[in-house]
Amino acid sequence: MLKIGILNLQGAVSEHYNITVKTIKKLNFDCEAVVVRYKEDLENCSGLIISGGESTVIGKLIVERGIDKVIHDKNIPIFGTCAGLVLMANDVDYNQAILKIIDMKVLRNAFGSQKNSFEEEIEILGSNFQGVFIRAPSILKVGKDVEVLSKIDDVIVGAKYGKNIALSFHPELTDDTRLHEYFIKNLFEE
Repeated sequence: MLKIGILNLQGAVSEHYNITVKTIKKLNFDCEAVVVRYKEDLENCSGLIISGGESTVIGKLIVERGIDKVIHDKNIPIFGTCAGLVLMANDVDYNQAILKIIDMKVLRNAFGSQKNSFEEEIEILGSNFQGVFIRAPSILKVGKDVEVLSKIDDVIVGAKYGKNIALSFHPELTDDTRLHEYFIKNLFEE
């Protein structure tokens, strides 16, 4: 049975867990969502979801607990939202622990502080989706093998590299399972 880990160190963990469970039921796939707090929890996972939250705290705990080593050793695909996107980058505008999964340069809090949070309909994967942006980062540039999934005006807010997906916004704060479906379906593809 395929296991999808939900990183539970800090941030919007329960929301990602709940929408992942809902997505699995909807797809009727032979998989389950599991909580990941330590490297041992991740060792049997086929994918990992890293939620929004405080990227410096999450990054520090990922390194302290050896989770970063399991991610890299097993080449585990990641679906990162907000802080998850920051952690997946190979270049960030702040000195912090990052995973360097996707060749992209990221600007933390690109859309302003908490009070500047907003919702906006965006186009992603060929359809419209309600993007929830909370202290959201942006992607300043991507490498040649990175696919841009979504933009607001000229600002990149979604990218994909292989089976890894990075989003500036929070799909887990909506009832729309399409982006979680996309990640999970990609895990089942050879």
